Amino acid sequence: MKVGVLLSGRGSNLQALLDARAASWEVAVAISNVAGAQGLARAQAAGVSALTLPHRDFADRQAFEDALDGELRAAGAELVVLAGFMRVLGPRFVDRWCDRCINIHPSLLPAFRGLDTHRRALEAGVRWHGCTVHFVRAELDAGPIILQAAVPVSPDDTEETLAARVLAREHRVLPMAVGWIAEGRVKVEKERVVAVDSDRLPVNPSQ
Repeated sequence: MKVGVLLSGRGSNLQALLDARAASWEVAVAISNVAGAQGLARAQAAGVSALTLPHRDFADRQAFEDALDGELRAAGAELVVLAGFMRVLGPRFVDRWCDRCINIHPSLLPAFRGLDTHRRALEAGVRWHGCTVHFVRAELDAGPIILQAAVPVSPDDTEETLAARVLAREHRVLPMAVGWIAEGRVKVEKERVVAVDSDRLPVNPSQ
């Protein structure tokens, strides 16, 4: 399976995918809406096509997303991974890639959708925080959940320390979810992700 990765920044989750690529899948293209994003350099270093599509260069969101769709299809992408892509995708793009587009979000959804998740988790006094890989839907940070990983919140945590522990989990669960999809081990039924063969899936990815 060929994977297209969309990013806006440093690309650490892209790097996790590049490091974990397997016989069943590979990163075919990395696209950023931000010129000079560090993630593009990571892709180039790995011999992966790296493209910049600044969203401000387009007349509107639809034109930008049409160009994005065209580049993904030209690269032969069969799965789209949003890995720190800081743009909300419109319904038309999401429908085109329904059940073929996933996102990694730094919270245990449905808690703390949107931005500043680590700060909000600390302010809420939650005991557990984490990350979620889910299929993308038009609603922000919504869609069938594929995989989650949790970390305990310590009394002395700061946004930075909590974010670092969550990011380490992201680097583990995102490639795992991509592998499950590429190998046909999960599917969506009635807006829920179900295992095709549950005996082959790990019980606790948080460990």
